[in-house]
Amino acid sequence: MQYHFTHNQSRKGNPYDNAVMESFYKSFKREILPGKQFHTKSQAILTRLDYLETYYNYERIHSNLNYLTPHEFETMNEFA
Repeated sequence: MQYHFTHNQSRKGNPYDNAVMESFYKSFKREILPGKQFHTKSQAILTRLDYLETYYNYERIHSNLNYLTPHEFETMNEFA
């Protein structure tokens, strides 16, 4: 199944400076897209926003943040 995401690369064949977004796209495609069908662009946008605002930032732990959620990490480092 093709999702037709456009990958952002700075130089031909060198996506390393965009590794964070590539990791996000990989997670999004694996965790949300299987079995989903969007009938409108608005549905796709709302699904993405819901994923970011209710799950990815507040529930999903990240190994590069010492196994904290982004929200927990920002809260702990707010005054650092």
